[in-house]
Amino acid sequence: MKRRRRRSDRSGRAPLFSPGRPVVAGRDEQRRFWAAIAAGITSEDAARQAGMSQAVGTRLFRKAGGMPPAMFRPSAKPLSGRYLSFAEREEIALLRVQSCSIREVARRLGRAASTISRELRRNAATRSGSLAYRATTAQWHAERSARRLKQAKLALNAALRTYVEERLAGVVVAPSGAPAPGPAVRWKGRRHGPRKHRRWANAWSPEQIARRLPVDFPDDETMRISHEAIYQALFVQSRGALRRELTACLRTGRVLRMPRARMRGRGKTFISPEIMISQRPAEAADRAMPGHWEGDLILGLGSSAIGTLVERMTRFTLLLHLPRMTGHGHEARVKNGPALAGHGAEAVCDAITRTIITLPEQLRQSLTWDQGTEMAQHARLKIDAGIQVYFCDPHSPWQRGTNENTNGLLRQYFPKGTDLSMHSADDIAAVAAVLNARPRKTLAWKTPAEALDQLLMSATSSDVRN
Repeated sequence: MKRRRRRSDRSGRAPLFSPGRPVVAGRDEQRRFWAAIAAGITSEDAARQAGMSQAVGTRLFRKAGGMPPAMFRPSAKPLSGRYLSFAEREEIALLRVQSCSIREVARRLGRAASTISRELRRNAATRSGSLAYRATTAQWHAERSARRLKQAKLALNAALRTYVEERLAGVVVAPSGAPAPGPAVRWKGRRHGPRKHRRWANAWSPEQIARRLPVDFPDDETMRISHEAIYQALFVQSRGALRRELTACLRTGRVLRMPRARMRGRGKTFISPEIMISQRPAEAADRAMPGHWEGDLILGLGSSAIGTLVERMTRFTLLLHLPRMTGHGHEARVKNGPALAGHGAEAVCDAITRTIITLPEQLRQSLTWDQGTEMAQHARLKIDAGIQVYFCDPHSPWQRGTNENTNGLLRQYFPKGTDLSMHSADDIAAVAAVLNARPRKTLAWKTPAEALDQLLMSATSSDVRN
């Protein structure tokens, strides 16, 4: 029996078996989405800016492993003008509904008539047996036809894949040769939680694996791969090279790549350039004037803490009593609520204000702290205590050398690994008094208390003379 020909046979396209529905986000929407992701915006907010639903944005981010496809990366070349855009396809659909001829459509769009003819034939919807042209379906067919799928190197080279998997997730072996499996950890499809057991493995980093290959296989050029290709094989599961559960063997344990811009802005939103240590007055740096302080927390067992304040010129020390709040260890912490351990931003701000407000105004010039979140309410501290707060550069404890030295002295009384919450406010005040009564070589063997009293007496006498 002769098969009846249909108009859709003229499309020149092989039959599509259950192709699924067209994508819900077009090329332009995805380009805006990934540009927002690169700027450090969350996937939900990036989806809203790109004009798509938040669920679609989250799905795109997770499907891509947090890594933008090559066509949407900042380094990607813009789409050539020789290809029809989605806006042009919409115009073609409108003009065809108005019964415009192919040559008329081509003239209005500034395209060749053969281009419009091929577009109407190749990218038309053929589900009904006819050649019905719809812009969204045509765009979907064009993007599907433009794919140039390339199989990953790890998927093609079994020896290379075995080498990578062994260095990344190989079993830990004791010196005796017996395997040491470590704790049994079940893969849950997401990153491990804090203070949780982790899978034991060789856990070489992708860069270590890539750099070691030329050493182990100097004459075999097929045993070469970049560390970025290993990361992509782990995060982008559509490549089909490495299983996603192997991400548990990475140092961070992340199952998705985190954009750098998002990491730079995390946890440091309360710090601005005008309150960095580089903007601190010069008189504080050379210790020429009193009233400039350095502060920090010393931590103990169970997230207990004691605050320390040291005056730079006289080395006079003040200790902050930071008791645990009601419910610590018994009640679940409320999200965005106060830190029950007692050294959250609000508790530290209140403790500094109570302690330093007892000093004369000339001894409350500035306070230098590290970039810990316990100082997030520095603006309120400036209002309540009348002291300007400055922040050190990241990972630069030497910029608070006086405070770091004092913390070392305090460890004689408050050793690491002990519960600091057991000490009362009177106990802490007694330790501060002991330090302030200890003679210092840098003060010509005077004590910090004597140096501070001398400054206060000289300031009082000058006020009386004036």
